[in-house]
Amino acid sequence: MSDDPSLEIRSEARFRLAGLNMLAGRYSEAAVLLRSILDEIPDAQRVRLELAQVLDLMGDEAGARRALREAQAGGLPPEVARIVDHYSAALRAQRPIGASFDIALAPDSNINRATRSDSLGTIFGDFTLNEDARERSGVGLAIRAQAFARFPMNDQVNLFSRVSGSADLYREKDFNDLALAATLGPELRIGADRFSVEAGGLWRWFGGAPYSSAVTLNLNYFHPLGREAQIRGAASVLFNSNHFNALQDGITYSVSLGYERALSSRAGIGVTVSVDRQSSRDPAYSTWAGIAMLSAYREAGPITLIATASFGRVRADERLALFPERRSDRLYRASLGATFRNFRIGTFAPFIRGTLERNTSTVEIFDYRRTRMELGVSRAF
Repeated sequence: MSDDPSLEIRSEARFRLAGLNMLAGRYSEAAVLLRSILDEIPDAQRVRLELAQVLDLMGDEAGARRALREAQAGGLPPEVARIVDHYSAALRAQRPIGASFDIALAPDSNINRATRSDSLGTIFGDFTLNEDARERSGVGLAIRAQAFARFPMNDQVNLFSRVSGSADLYREKDFNDLALAATLGPELRIGADRFSVEAGGLWRWFGGAPYSSAVTLNLNYFHPLGREAQIRGAASVLFNSNHFNALQDGITYSVSLGYERALSSRAGIGVTVSVDRQSSRDPAYSTWAGIAMLSAYREAGPITLIATASFGRVRADERLALFPERRSDRLYRASLGATFRNFRIGTFAPFIRGTLERNTSTVEIFDYRRTRMELGVSRAF
């Protein structure tokens, strides 16, 4: 009946089957069924509220909150809206453990973010760059994964542990880029607000060799703004150790503020602004950086479209001894992606994403262009 030609019959069958999956603890299968109903009936607010509950049970509090914002933006009766307000304030990401994973084939015009110039201007004149220092294209495998564990301490506090990793792997192993982060700390609920403090480590390998490591301290804050919007703030301190160049050792301070709003039950926007200060052993590697990003998504039946655009600046304190000017960069990046749930396999759906990147710099070695495509699979809800 879940594939019946009648929209009303198959939607009712999927909704009831989703309920049975929830009772059996098969939350991913329930989420896929509920999402398939919304793909065909985007204004089915009861279904969207059920999806929010499933996502909360899976430990995906951010996804649950987005579903609730979409339901509120789509319009709810006043008495239902009040119930949803109470439920939103009580969200607590109930699943004790969870994980997410996506993998993609990634053709890239510039896997090493290097200049396409064959020479480099210095205070001693122009140096000729060999092929390893210039733009290199390749087809890689992009892997992103995250796992978490949550240990309730009381009604207001959880102890939260998270491990996340990323890998860009190429046939030429010298360009493999891997990163791993692990954090542990308390999550606090104060009314509708959420705070978390996380301490941990960050490790990166490039070309199969350790590249850098850092001790990290992160502070995160969430606050709802009415029924359809929210803000997120974050601050972090990283104590960096660069294994290739000790002059880049130092401390990095970061702050960011993000605003998200549901425009309707099928669309939303977000704006994020961040500022970084990298204080290195050598002032020439010390920088101020800022970036502003605008994002938007739109549900078009079983397809989710996501677009982002960002602009950033980087400026060094002093010039590197080899170059005539100190570093000053402008970074432009735009991406457009789509997830196709009508072609899903189990709880996974294919996606495609294209990214254009341009970094202009007063130091030629940091001046580059990049075009990247990703074709892979991610979760279907």
